[in-house]
Amino acid sequence: MLAAAATIDSGATAWVLVSTALVAFMTPGLAFFYGGMVRSKNMLGMLMQNVFALGLISILWAAIGFSLAFGGTGAWIGNLDFVFMKDLATIAELPGYTGDFGLIIPILAFFGYQMMFAVITPALITGATADRMKFSAYAVLIGVWAVIVYPVVAHWVFSPNGWLFKRGALDFAGGAVVHINAGAAALAVVLVLGNRKGWPREAMPPHNLPFTILGTGLLWFGWFGVNAGSALGANGLAAQALVNTHLAAATGMLSWLVVEKLRSGHATSLGAASGAVAGLVAITPCAGFVGGMAPVAIGAVAGAVCYLALRLKTKFGFDDSLDVIAVHLVGGLIGALLLGLFADTKVNGLGFDGLFFGGGTTLLVNQIIASGATLAFSFVVTYVAAKVIDATIGMRVTPEDELVGLDQSQHAESAYQA
Repeated sequence: MLAAAATIDSGATAWVLVSTALVAFMTPGLAFFYGGMVRSKNMLGMLMQNVFALGLISILWAAIGFSLAFGGTGAWIGNLDFVFMKDLATIAELPGYTGDFGLIIPILAFFGYQMMFAVITPALITGATADRMKFSAYAVLIGVWAVIVYPVVAHWVFSPNGWLFKRGALDFAGGAVVHINAGAAALAVVLVLGNRKGWPREAMPPHNLPFTILGTGLLWFGWFGVNAGSALGANGLAAQALVNTHLAAATGMLSWLVVEKLRSGHATSLGAASGAVAGLVAITPCAGFVGGMAPVAIGAVAGAVCYLALRLKTKFGFDDSLDVIAVHLVGGLIGALLLGLFADTKVNGLGFDGLFFGGGTTLLVNQIIASGATLAFSFVVTYVAAKVIDATIGMRVTPEDELVGLDQSQHAESAYQA
């Protein structure tokens, strides 16, 4: 994320505070997006996992996550200077955020904005593990993940002191930090957790697609806070990011539907929702670095390729329940790599030109390195953490509890009364 200048600007501060609320709103939006796609007996289980992240991750971010992500001057991880929010209300600047990268908003506003990214990222994993994961195991997993995985990647990519930031990799609003990171973690957890009982022999259709469409709208709305808010100012760059976000989402939806119609004979509401999210994911790293019709091209590629990536789970035999890997991991990779082609310094002088704008292959190579490093680190560390949790408290509900559903077995509640 990039900013410029060094004095507090009230307009920029107001916009970032609003954007913080928009990003926070995305977590319950994600809950409805995923919740509509699970079977009715697991609806509250999905809502609970997502909303719970708002509580646990926020406290961990205040206690240690922010300090590990943005403290210190190390290339690999932050330090403990800001644990328990120490000095955040009084320090003049964050390490690395000087000169062209100086913040024009209060550090507490930046803290709050980044907190909402930290919240929604592990929540994305829930779509892959739907219908079969213990709530207790989920709570432990995302708590551990929020301390040992997310802040490390955030430091590498977002902090001006991070090694990927320094080598010139770009990620405007979280293509690597959020989507590749969460997608790789989702794959690791699924491999430990195993497939749902009956998958893929039994059909497991969504129980409430209107909820999924509602969730799509909430995510689309909140994504303006993710991408336009990452300009960290109320300025032309924020306007460019907002327009790019909408165009990519629109094109991602249309592209997915065209391919879906050609391959299956129908354009579906679930396809429209998934395509829009695929476009949003892919434009996230690019939003403040590209202009013109680039977001249309990025959205078009994302919609088509993410739809085709759905076949990966059946080909390789892993049960990614709600297609987190196809949409978020693949979509994040698409956006990160296409940024190496479409980045334009006329849009943002703090970035670098991509291959199509005279920059050669340097940026593309750096995007490949950043994507690969994020994927590998997140997958390996999450896999080890999931194996430890599985060996101690167990990751998965019993077959009987899975049959009954997570609503009753984990929470003693039902979303719908008979």
